[in-house]
Amino acid sequence: MAFISIIIPLYNKGFIIDKTLASVLAQTFTDYEIVIIDDGSTDSSVEKIKQFDDCRIQLFQQKNQGAAAARNLGIKKATGELIAFLDADDYWYPNHLEELVKLINDFPNCGMYCSRYQTMIAKNHIINNSFSYSFADDYRGIVSDFFQASLVNRIATSSSIIVPKNIILEFNGFNIAISNGEDLELWTKIAIKNNVAINNVISAIYHFEAQNSLAKLKFTKKALIDLNQFSEEEKENKSLKKFLDIYRLEYALQYRIAGDIENSKKILKNITSNIP
Repeated sequence: MAFISIIIPLYNKGFIIDKTLASVLAQTFTDYEIVIIDDGSTDSSVEKIKQFDDCRIQLFQQKNQGAAAARNLGIKKATGELIAFLDADDYWYPNHLEELVKLINDFPNCGMYCSRYQTMIAKNHIINNSFSYSFADDYRGIVSDFFQASLVNRIATSSSIIVPKNIILEFNGFNIAISNGEDLELWTKIAIKNNVAINNVISAIYHFEAQNSLAKLKFTKKALIDLNQFSEEEKENKSLKKFLDIYRLEYALQYRIAGDIENSKKILKNITSNIP
């Protein structure tokens, strides 16, 4: 049984999955398994995976059901007590797992462990993400106010965190009823109930350019997070309220752009924060 299970949901990423997988196999911490869930790819993704000869790689295939269902199957197949997530078009530096394991050892009993990360916003254009409006760039430890710190840059992304498997199971994994933001919903649930720790080392790259190219489905056709499910928690946590209102504003704007004025107005009525 591996110490860490790395879950990679895969759908039509044949153009980049070999680079992503190579970054995992280059990790200095090696006690892991790689659980790849192919979500009905129609390109060369599966063939690219099969070119790698490493007994730690496990490939499972399912009909196309979306990232949430793929991750949930990965969680079911995982044998490790810790789950590291990696999207098929993102990248880890060799020290990623090693630094997160150190963080886990130094700050046990947290619900989520986060690495600092960079964002690739265009080819050969990578930016660092700072949380200096909440804590210093060299800060390492438990985040005192997760949602305040995530107002500009999100602390938790799907390729920069490790979560204990038992914590994920407490929330029944990812919500397959939504098609946009299922990761945001789960990280929010975890952070409401648990401490979150962050590293002071950049060890991952979030490929925004590739991620953004997936957003082809008309916004009005997407199944969104029910942000009002957190209404009681928002009453007690002003930072959470501000954090969620940012997404309410984003949804309202997207609905308006799509011509759905009714839903846009409905969401705007729930925004009461002075969003920075």
